[in-house]
Amino acid sequence: MHNIKDIRKNLDSFAKLLLKRNVKVAIDKIVQLDKENRNLIQKKELLEKEKKDISKSKDEKLFKKSKDISIEIEKISSDLSLIKNELDDILSSLPNLPLADVPEGKDESSNVEIKKYGKIKNFDFKPKSHFELGNNLNMLDFELATKTTGSRFVFVKNHLALLERALSNFMIDTHINKNNYLEVSPPLIANENTMFGTGQLPKFENDQFEIVSDDKNDRKFLIPTAEVILTNMVKDKILDVKDLPLRFVASTPCFRKEAGSYGKDTKGMIRQHQFYKVELVSIVEPNSCSEELERMTDCATNILDQLKLPYRKVLLSSGDMGFSAEKTYDLEVWIPSENKYREISSCSSCGSFQARRMKARYKNLKKEINFVGTLNGSGLAVGRTLIAVLENYQLSDGTIEVPEALKPYMNNVEKIGKN
Repeated sequence: MHNIKDIRKNLDSFAKLLLKRNVKVAIDKIVQLDKENRNLIQKKELLEKEKKDISKSKDEKLFKKSKDISIEIEKISSDLSLIKNELDDILSSLPNLPLADVPEGKDESSNVEIKKYGKIKNFDFKPKSHFELGNNLNMLDFELATKTTGSRFVFVKNHLALLERALSNFMIDTHINKNNYLEVSPPLIANENTMFGTGQLPKFENDQFEIVSDDKNDRKFLIPTAEVILTNMVKDKILDVKDLPLRFVASTPCFRKEAGSYGKDTKGMIRQHQFYKVELVSIVEPNSCSEELERMTDCATNILDQLKLPYRKVLLSSGDMGFSAEKTYDLEVWIPSENKYREISSCSSCGSFQARRMKARYKNLKKEINFVGTLNGSGLAVGRTLIAVLENYQLSDGTIEVPEALKPYMNNVEKIGKN
């Protein structure tokens, strides 16, 4: 959420930065509503003062005037509410402003590759896709999931279910023991205010799975990512600077309609309605956001390094970043069957954008109260990591080698094959 006072001071800069995000804002409308709002506030304050003075005077001749003033104050309050709602609707629909080092562009074609890591394996056979491998092993069943639930779901069975769980546990243990995150097992349902706080609502309502409720005023949603629920742990709070940074990690199912991806990646596990993800969230002082983003991204890349999966780090362009982000790194893992890299993690700094929406603040050493900075990142997407392990560790006979880092979590199984 943007601060109208900041917009007022930097109108041209605000409009230009939104254009960098390919958003043309009705800046004249914002200025007009802001001006009307301030004029009405001033008028209301003067009337309230006049009413107070009349009350103090105890002059009965002025009682009728006092009643008229009360009616006028009531009308102004109603007008103020309408104007504020209209202004808030506009501001809440506008994305975060990109940082200066974010490359300008309309989409992923303007993303900048930072570096490639790891060695891409040269297979002496044609590598199979993860869904072919899983089907041949009788451990991935998309057909059954379509019958029981619908498209974009899967049954993961036997040793691949164990591998999926092993990946999640390995990631969680690493982030707790090595990276000093606090593990949280959060609710998987968020209310409307919580979804608004991190920027999922109102703009991306069509992507969310809403739960049908008897009370239409009590809207609830399945979480699209644990970022939503973890970040909102500091909602409406005033933290002490000595308690920062706060770092949380959770492994949860995530639920997304993928409304804007019709026809994309319909085969396999790349784009599912339900998937597991290990999520990292940091709450910091705003001036620490850039440093924390590098740290968080390193925590995610360390998982890929330990699994010995080839990947690349990419800086997203202004047109490819998420709604709440001011800067984002994507990590893309190598998928042999597609002969290309695929996103496996996004790590984003949101500055104070989400904090304003959540009213999440902290008191600094000077006892000043300011909004915190928030960051989030995948550490990693478990389903896509499962895909990457299957494809990069496959052997010519269709069996899968177990990465060394995962063996302690897999009962020291060396290979996954048909029973």
